[in-house]
Amino acid sequence: MAKRRTDGLSKEVIVQAAAAILDDGGEAALTFRALTARLSTGYGAIYHHVANKSDLLAAATDAVITRVTSNAVVDAEPREALRTVSLGLFDAIDAHPWVGAQLSREPWRPALVEIYERIGGLLEALGVPERALFDAAGALVNYVLGVAGQNAANARLLAVDQGDRSAFLAGVSAQWASLDPARYPFVHKAATHLREHDDREQFLAGVDIFLAGIAALHQRRTS
Repeated sequence: MAKRRTDGLSKEVIVQAAAAILDDGGEAALTFRALTARLSTGYGAIYHHVANKSDLLAAATDAVITRVTSNAVVDAEPREALRTVSLGLFDAIDAHPWVGAQLSREPWRPALVEIYERIGGLLEALGVPERALFDAAGALVNYVLGVAGQNAANARLLAVDQGDRSAFLAGVSAQWASLDPARYPFVHKAATHLREHDDREQFLAGVDIFLAGIAALHQRRTS
C-alpha cells in the first residue's frame, strides 16, 4: 500500500502534478484517481482545492498561459512584445497540446481572457484605431491559437503513427511537385519550400505579416 503524504498539499502542487499527467497521457489520463496516486494523497485533499476535472484543466491552463504572458517584458516595444507573446503561445501549445483544446472549449476562463487582454493592449499601444481594435485582436488571437493548435495536432498524429516529420513532408512535397504546373503553378513552386520549411519560423513570419499590415494601417491614419 502506498504511503500517504503528511505534508500540506497546495493548489500549486496539485496543478503541477495535473500538468505532468496531461503532458504524459493527454486529457484522458487525467483522473482524480491518477492524481491522488501521483501525489500520495486522498480525494479530499484534492477537492479542497479544485471542484472537478474542468476546474483542474482550467487551473493547469492558466498556469501555462501566465508563464507566457509574464515573459513579455512590460517595458518592451509593443511590436517586439507581440512577437514574444505570440511565439511563447506557439511554443507552449506545442509543449502542452491540451492547452489549445482547453482554451477553445471554455473561452470564458481566465487564460483566454488574459491572452486577449495582453494582445489587445499591445495592439492599442501600436496605434490600432479603436474602431479596428476588436477585429485586429480577434484576428491575431485566432491566427496564433489556430496555427499553434494545428501544429500540435500534426505533431500528435505523427507521434501516434511513429512517423518522421521530414519524411512526411518529403512525401507531400513529392506529390505536390508531381502536379501539373499549368493547373497548379503556385503549389508546384511551393513544393520545395514545403519540404524545407520550419513550422516555428513560418508561424513567426505570419505574425510579422500581420504586424506589417498594422504598421501600414497606422501610417495611413497619421499621414
